[in-house]
Amino acid sequence: MARSDEAAAFFHAVYSAVQEIPHGKVTSYGHIAKLVGTPQRPRQVGVCLKHLPSDPDARFNHTNVPWQRVINAKGVISPRSQPSGSLNQAAELEAEGVTVTTGALGELMVDLAEFGWFPRILPSEAAQGAVPDDDDDDGDDGDDDSED
Repeated sequence: MARSDEAAAFFHAVYSAVQEIPHGKVTSYGHIAKLVGTPQRPRQVGVCLKHLPSDPDARFNHTNVPWQRVINAKGVISPRSQPSGSLNQAAELEAEGVTVTTGALGELMVDLAEFGWFPRILPSEAAQGAVPDDDDDDGDDGDDDSED
């Protein structure tokens, strides 16, 4: 898929940020969007992950970008276009030690209080001396969007 320079930069930023999510932790689409400087674009984060290449020779791919660690802000593993998609994501998370439960409506869920990862800035930026903005002190991303 041909991308503009702006889109390519966004995909790169998203994939790089997702690579920083620690093993056994999850975060939301909205929090990734916030960390890459576009808090208004959580759905586009989902689009990036949906189009993550499976080709192991690609710079970013299913092997080196832990796509399974991104869920929606309510702790729900978002439904996929194929029925087994959310089950596959749940299995990947469980393999990392993340507990996945089933909600009252059959949705697959992760307890964000236990497994959530919501830093104010990316660890790579903190290591370079970046300072978080003071406009959001609660560590929550405030995103209530469900993602595909």
